[in-house]
Amino acid sequence: MPTMTAAQKKAAEKSSYDAFMAGCKSRQLLERIADKWVALVLCSIDEAGEPQRFSELSRSIAGVSQKMLTQTLRNLERDGLVTRTVTPTVPVTVHYALTPLGASLRILCGQLKTWAQAHMDEILAARDSYDNRSD
Repeated sequence: MPTMTAAQKKAAEKSSYDAFMAGCKSRQLLERIADKWVALVLCSIDEAGEPQRFSELSRSIAGVSQKMLTQTLRNLERDGLVTRTVTPTVPVTVHYALTPLGASLRILCGQLKTWAQAHMDEILAARDSYDNRSD
C-alpha cells in the first residue's frame, strides 16, 4: 500500500465526510451549531449590524449565563465563525464580529429563527393536541 502525503490524506478525509457516521467531523460540527446559544449569538451579532461587546450580547440574549456565552463565543472563534478584537483601553474593550463564514451560517440560523417564530402557534396547537389525546 503506497504512502499518502498529508495533502492526500486531507483530501481523502474531506471526500468521506458523512454526518450520519458517528465519528465524522461534520457530525461534530452539526452538534455544535445545533446548539440554541450558537444560533442566538450569530443572529444577535448580525442583527446589531456592527461588532458587539460581550455585555451587549448578554443583554440581547435573555437567559444566557456568562459562562455559557463565554464558552459559546470561544467555540465560535475557534471554528472561525466569529472574530474577537481586543482594544487596549482602560478597561480593555473586546468586540465580537461575524467572519464571512459565520455570516453564511447566520443566514441559515436566521431562517430557522424566523421559521420558529412564524410557526410557533402551529407548534403549540400540535403539542396541545398531542398532550390531550387519549391513547
